Amino acid sequence: MYFQSIDDKSECIGVYTDGQLYFDNFPSDLTHTWRYTGSITGADVEYAWLYANGAPLTQCCPEEHAEELAATERKLRAYMKTFKIAKVNLNDHCIFDLVPHDFLKRFCEVKARITEHIFESREKPENYQHLCDVEKLLYKIRYNRLNLSVEGCRHLMLSTVERNKAQELAKNYPYIDYNLFGTVTGRLTTRPGSFPVLTVKKEFRKLLRPKNDLFVALDYNGAEVRMFLELAGEKQPDYDIHDWNVRNVFANALTRDEAKIEFFGWLYNSLEHADLGKTYNKAKVLNEWYDGEHITTPYQRKIAVDDFRALNYLIQSSTADRVLSKAVIIDKMLEERKSFVSHILHDEIVIDFDNEDRDIIMGIKETFEDGFLSSMKAGKNYFELKELNL
Repeated sequence: MYFQSIDDKSECIGVYTDGQLYFDNFPSDLTHTWRYTGSITGADVEYAWLYANGAPLTQCCPEEHAEELAATERKLRAYMKTFKIAKVNLNDHCIFDLVPHDFLKRFCEVKARITEHIFESREKPENYQHLCDVEKLLYKIRYNRLNLSVEGCRHLMLSTVERNKAQELAKNYPYIDYNLFGTVTGRLTTRPGSFPVLTVKKEFRKLLRPKNDLFVALDYNGAEVRMFLELAGEKQPDYDIHDWNVRNVFANALTRDEAKIEFFGWLYNSLEHADLGKTYNKAKVLNEWYDGEHITTPYQRKIAVDDFRALNYLIQSSTADRVLSKAVIIDKMLEERKSFVSHILHDEIVIDFDNEDRDIIMGIKETFEDGFLSSMKAGKNYFELKELNL
């Protein structure tokens, strides 16, 4: 049965189906809807938004419903503007307590028609389950209010610009709202209004504090280099990948930093390098994962791309999805515990960690590595993290 959740907050439980609003005694056969929310969480529910690769309703709407969608969205924007003027925080209220139910029925009905159209006209993505699992984790993160404070941030108070910026971030950006479909490769972006964890200057990370005892950050050593080796089916070195390159590719003729520059210049800029080419076989990787028009990653993400960007897209997309898949597994490992996944930064997963969960920390690290090598750092804020040697 097709249905629409009325609010996207887990505590605001209400659905629309078959012309009716339900706030309790829900029908038992709810199976297809527009997008995941925390209110109806059945494992068998499918989400049209994932079939549509994150496209908004306006891009998915059939022509016969476009006028009604436009009218209801205009009305919804008017309500939102009114709430903003009245300083009503929608995180503290359920939308069905604020908006007339007749309008909710009208808006949900047009969403239902568009949802049905998507399921009838589009094929299920090969990577649907991966996308679904990741979106459910990002939903948890989206509604986890951050612990932000300017206390102890004297280094941010020395100039008017930085002081104002720090105070603005701490006061007005209490959530991280990731966009699962923000890039073609699958690397996360953040939406407007989100705490800008992916792009904020490192010094401002000190604003971000754990709710539990400390942050624990897991970060891959040479993630993209190791992903190349994985895609090529080659063995992973058991120590720093760039030191390994210094010894085994460059015969100790370069420093570690020079070796990194040389490697990435060769990998992504089509530069010739005989020594690197012997160890890292680009042709082998592309022959396995690129058909001349599309790459298809180990995570079943299919991307149209030209020859010049194919290897770049393949490695970046595969690395991003590896990190996200590990974050999903770690989140499940932490269910019923105080610790939780706080946020994700490129190749790094950050856990808001409670000391009571020390028994699982090595299992988390092993799960994250899974053949790769990683570092583990910890700290009382997200700026001052120190190496953990366990």
